[in-house]
Parts: sequence; structure tokens; C-alpha cells
Amino acid sequence: MKGIVFTEYLAFAENLVGEDVVEDVIEACKLPSGGAYTTVGTYDHAEIVILTKAFSEHTGIDDQDLVRMFGVYLGEVFQRKFSQFFAEADTLFDFLASVHTHIHVEVQKLYPDAELPSIEMIERSERTALLRYRSPRNMDALALGLIQAAASGFGDTIETERDSGADVDGTYVDFRLTRSG
Repeated sequence: MKGIVFTEYLAFAENLVGEDVVEDVIEACKLPSGGAYTTVGTYDHAEIVILTKAFSEHTGIDDQDLVRMFGVYLGEVFQRKFSQFFAEADTLFDFLASVHTHIHVEVQKLYPDAELPSIEMIERSERTALLRYRSPRNMDALALGLIQAAASGFGDTIETERDSGADVDGTYVDFRLTRSG
């Protein structure tokens, strides 16, 4: 997983619990990286899982909800840092349809070693969409938070249903999105 995700995760955690607690948690977790991340480095996603469990214990917030909350935070960061990708889309569903076919292609050019999830638009109408998420890291809560942040950025309110499944290509999570209004 790319270092930008880790550096932003620590910024998110500092906002949540404060810098001193973050430093204590990193030290207590005894991470292989030592908790020292650079935005361009590549790190084992298991470190975010370890950190999330520790922050969950510290805050009492469910670990999956923490990951979703981080996804919202990260989505807002991406909207500021990579605004051109959002500006290229007219609607939320246009943007979500472009993630795998356009945005991830551009990310792969910059970071050829990046192991990106697959986000595929399966169905789409004016008010509903079905997105299929695949990743060996099983970070669908992060994907949900990113989707929620994108919806907010486009001024949309969405309801989301999540279903898991498997096919010949492996496991996946489907997000059925319904725009309100």
C-alpha cells in the first residue's frame, strides 16, 4: 500500500486522538516500519490493520467504522490534492465510473508498483449505481468511506447497501448506491 495512505492515516489519527496518543500507539504496536512512513514508500497494509485495532481499543470505536471514517477523511484529502480528477466528472456516478478506468491508470503510471483495488461500475441509472470492489486487502470499509466523501464532494446524499459475493475471479463486495432526491 502506498505511503500516502499511511501518512494520511496518521494525520487522521492525530485529529482523532492527538499526537501523543498516536506516538504511544505506534510504539506499542512494534510495527515492522517503526511507524515511519513516506508518501512515496510502499508498506504492508497489515500495519494499518494493526494500528486500527489499537486505535479501536483506545477509542472504543469499532475498527471497521474507524476505517470507514478514515476513508471519508482520505477522500476529502484526495479531493483537495487531486482536484483535476473530480473536476473532469459531471456527476458522482461519472466520477465513480472513472476510478478504475482512468484514475487508477494514472496512479499506475506514477507508481508502477502500486497494488490498486478494482472498482467496476456494473450497473448505472440516474439515481442508482452498482459498484463492484475487489481487493486482496479486503478494505471495503475504506472504499465505502471514499465513496461517501466523493458523494459529499459532488453535493449528493446517498444510501449504500453492501453485499459480499464470489465468482470465478474471487471475492468481491458490491456497493449499491441510491442518490436521494
